[in-house]
Amino acid sequence: MKFDRLLSIVLLLQHRRLVPAKELAERLEVSRRTIYRDVGTLSAAGVPVYAERGKDGGIGLLPGFRTDVTGLTTDEARALFVLASQSAHAALGLDHALGSALRKVMAALPAPHRPAAELTSRRILVDPDRWYAAPRPETDLEALYAAVLSDRRLRVRYRHSGRTEPRTYTVDPYGLVAKAGTWYLVADHRGRPRLFRADRLSRVGVVEAEARRRPGVELARVWHDLRREVEDRGAGVRVAVRLRRERLDRVTRIAGGYFAGPPVPEEGTAEGAEEWLRAEIVYPVVEAVRHLLQFGTDVQVVGPPEARTELTRVVAELAGLYGDS
Repeated sequence: MKFDRLLSIVLLLQHRRLVPAKELAERLEVSRRTIYRDVGTLSAAGVPVYAERGKDGGIGLLPGFRTDVTGLTTDEARALFVLASQSAHAALGLDHALGSALRKVMAALPAPHRPAAELTSRRILVDPDRWYAAPRPETDLEALYAAVLSDRRLRVRYRHSGRTEPRTYTVDPYGLVAKAGTWYLVADHRGRPRLFRADRLSRVGVVEAEARRRPGVELARVWHDLRREVEDRGAGVRVAVRLRRERLDRVTRIAGGYFAGPPVPEEGTAEGAEEWLRAEIVYPVVEAVRHLLQFGTDVQVVGPPEARTELTRVVAELAGLYGDS
């Protein structure tokens, strides 16, 4: 609705002196022409909004103008109070600030919306952490958060997966991202975007030089590109498997993220016989097929031959390790 978009524009402009029309259009999913029409509507309604042309121009509000959140709809008010677990905020030292902010929002809500928002906060809880997660290393996320907000270059010590010795990097940070309970530092290294898992950072130092981010590039865009790069990394190794239908739930829960498609019934299964399903699993490298050993005889690798050879080799090593007992 246009009213909601106008309120969103005002709220966005309150936090920055000037916001490019292109950025407003992208965030609100409309054209720049629509943004300029909305600015005209706001101005006609008495909102002190103005536009500056030129390379460093944009749309802004006159200093001192503020609005409240009384334009929130019932669903928007509810959405604010569907909270993730306190862990993400506590990791950054923001758990108390979050509670304080929500109390202020609740006080500013229109009276008819308060009961719905309060009820939602008591009935809905989102916990992003996985079951049986590995113990978290003692990464000082509060210090990392403060370093990122400094808008300075960072010098970090980082240990790559499979390596024992960390390496030193000087990076230009865009921000932090929490994905499935894991925090990542998103930064440029020598002008190229990189991901650094926070739990592998052994040291973070702030350099006096200002961060050299690419012009016009924000955290959301860099994260989108990096995530797509990770998800589209090569064709991988396609592994054909048979699995017992009665174990499908367990296999899907643990390995479902690697499935190329839903499992299908195996052809030619005799009536009354034990039913098997066929599926295709995609791993980044053939050695990752060891992941299936945890399912024992409930999952059988059919091909390719190198995947079966890898499993045979690992099973032989295990037999040698435990054979004496």
